[in-house]
Amino acid sequence: MTRSIHQGRNIKRFREMMQIKQEALAFELGDDWNQKKVSLLEQKETIEQDILDQIAGILKVPADAIKNFDEETAIFNIQNNYEGSNASSGTIGIFHNCNINPVEKLFQVLEENKLLYERLLKAEQYKNDLLQKLLDSQGRDI
Repeated sequence: MTRSIHQGRNIKRFREMMQIKQEALAFELGDDWNQKKVSLLEQKETIEQDILDQIAGILKVPADAIKNFDEETAIFNIQNNYEGSNASSGTIGIFHNCNINPVEKLFQVLEENKLLYERLLKAEQYKNDLLQKLLDSQGRDI
């Protein structure tokens, strides 16, 4: 039985795993985007390839991961491939060739989040400055 993969839902999953809000993703996507447009995108089953590539770049995941991630298959694999579920796994475990330092990855993600929030803060400051100028100019015209 072939299941259809919901790419919009996968974008939401990856975005939430990276702790990125819809507003921040919209900001990274450009001026044509806002939170509501990202929300609508996450409801679409199929996403255009160019948008998928752009979002994958922002989330720093392969576009194919968003395109092909199937939650049920992932859960099945996790449930059936953990250490000890296979009699031949012994004490070596499934991570004996793992070269990823999780602490280093965590700090890398935290630094990326920090930079993203700094850019978002600058954008908000810019909007506030524009609003203040508009209010000042309105006050002079009265």
